[in-house]
Amino acid sequence: MNKGFSSRTRAREIAVSTLYSLDFNHNLDANTDLLSFPGMSDEEMQSLGEEETTYARLLIRGTLENLSQIDGIISSYSINRPLDKISIVDRNILRISIFQLLYQKDTPAAVVIDQAVKLSQALSNDVSYKFINGILDKFVKDGEFS
Repeated sequence: MNKGFSSRTRAREIAVSTLYSLDFNHNLDANTDLLSFPGMSDEEMQSLGEEETTYARLLIRGTLENLSQIDGIISSYSINRPLDKISIVDRNILRISIFQLLYQKDTPAAVVIDQAVKLSQALSNDVSYKFINGILDKFVKDGEFS
């Protein structure tokens, strides 16, 4: 795995973890201080590279700044499961993925979906990845992010 890929993968994990913490504590505020990431020790913070930190902050900040739009999209594609019934982990994987599809045109949609599925397989239950893949795939096929 090349360094850029692993840095971005780690940054996505940090972003999901941070958004999970903020969501769990009902603190999804775009003005949240991101000097440190909730749930990470000082030692873990010091082990992060600049690229990981910068990219994680970009994902978190961008997701929070566009949360209303992103949640609206998730809600419109999750017909049988209201947003508040989607697990916190899955909800935040979907959030950063929709943010990337909407605002990070340099990352191919297939990569965004692949990373979301891998995050779900690592962080959520055994079947969540199918739900996440389905929502993101339908969103991409509908072409609403272009």
